[in-house]
Amino acid sequence: MKPYAVSEQNSLGRINDEPKSPLRNEFQRDRDRIIHSSAFRRLMYKTQVFVNHEGDMFRTRLTHSLEVAQISRGIARCLGLNEDLAETIALAHDLGHSPFGHAGQDALNKCMQDYGGFEHNLQSLRVVDLLEKRYFNFNGLNLTFESREGILKHCSTKNAKQLGALGERFIHKTQPSLEAQVVDLADGIAYNIHDLEDGYRSGILNIDMMCEIGLFKQFFSEVKLIAKCASEKIIVYETLRRMMYFLINNVSTESEKKISSSNISQINEVRQLNKPLIGFGKDAELELTQCRQSLKTMLYQHKRIQQMSTQAHEIIQLLFDHYLNCIELIPKDYQVDVNPERAVADFISGMTDRFAIQLHKSL
Repeated sequence: MKPYAVSEQNSLGRINDEPKSPLRNEFQRDRDRIIHSSAFRRLMYKTQVFVNHEGDMFRTRLTHSLEVAQISRGIARCLGLNEDLAETIALAHDLGHSPFGHAGQDALNKCMQDYGGFEHNLQSLRVVDLLEKRYFNFNGLNLTFESREGILKHCSTKNAKQLGALGERFIHKTQPSLEAQVVDLADGIAYNIHDLEDGYRSGILNIDMMCEIGLFKQFFSEVKLIAKCASEKIIVYETLRRMMYFLINNVSTESEKKISSSNISQINEVRQLNKPLIGFGKDAELELTQCRQSLKTMLYQHKRIQQMSTQAHEIIQLLFDHYLNCIELIPKDYQVDVNPERAVADFISGMTDRFAIQLHKSL
């Protein structure tokens, strides 16, 4: 690995000291704790775009996290960074996401607006630091500082002030490790590509609509020329693969240039910078921005998705009101905060889509 990559030697360690493992390095150990956590398993039934009962072929938070991990490892390998840490952060980055995707997060944030709000990145950290109960001598998973740093992708200044060293970069506008930056970009690559595929699979997006996205149109035209006998579906899949390769290759190449020109030689120098070193070239960034904007108008704001969002808001609001009035019904594992509203938010954010729907029906 490069000297500016995170390693066991320059790691800031764990909150609670533990003996070293003879079989795994510290970041492999973090990864395994995440994989075996209850929160990770529940990602299987949490929404990405389409609510879980819409169909088995659409992405979930679990499959999304696995795709982000695969992309993150590939970019980290190209740049000489810590692959194990990048994979760990990617697998954990959505652990605190509420049911029903971003609609659920918005609904829960609205319920919590008078009680500190709800940020899914901060909730992911709360899951690994406090809510998981698997060890007799500490709450949470006791992950390394570097894994926790990467999980906390966004954080308000107000909340950052309560997090000590972990929150300082949000206050001083500095950067996390390069591995954390890699996962941030890999997340965007993954969800843009697979939301296009899921939108197409659902029937909401068609070829004409997708060809309004410049990058898709470019590769779709190329594939059509060389795969004339292939079905439309196969051509779309090949187009999306080429888009993903282009974005991964671009971020790897451009990031290597930025790292080289920065003259950094250790992790502390990375953390002192005021701008990230992992990023796309200008043209690729513009292409990805156009893709995001097109997905917003053509997919996320489609009446079918909006209807799901409306239902999600109704379900979360009803559950929040119910459990706030019947706090004793919340499992003891979630009653770790003196603030009852936060305990309710912890409980609801841990629900899967189908569990929340079943509870809503029963009420």
